[in-house]
Amino acid sequence: MLPTLGLLLACQLIGEVTVRGIGLSIPGPVLGLALLIVILRLRPALAGDLRPTISVILANLSLLFVPAGVGVIGNLDVLSEDWFALLVVLLLSTLLAMLASVGTFLAVRRLT
Repeated sequence: MLPTLGLLLACQLIGEVTVRGIGLSIPGPVLGLALLIVILRLRPALAGDLRPTISVILANLSLLFVPAGVGVIGNLDVLSEDWFALLVVLLLSTLLAMLASVGTFLAVRRLT
């Protein structure tokens, strides 16, 4: 489990260092995920080694939302002041994400 976890964290670290070093406008973990995809395409057998570690991470994913919940509670004053603007941004971003998902699905369906 440690070598595969190390691979996941190394990809994220390489992505973060590259983004900060070059000054790209994408998140470092996204670049790290792209690197992981390239690695998995070059070595498909590695996917089987990653599967148990990823299963454990996904099974405990809900624990990662605890800090976000604490952050919300810690910033209730901001929420009480700007609740309407936050609600509008939340609704618009959700709608845009849904439209992007539908557009991606339709484009992939057309290609396959």
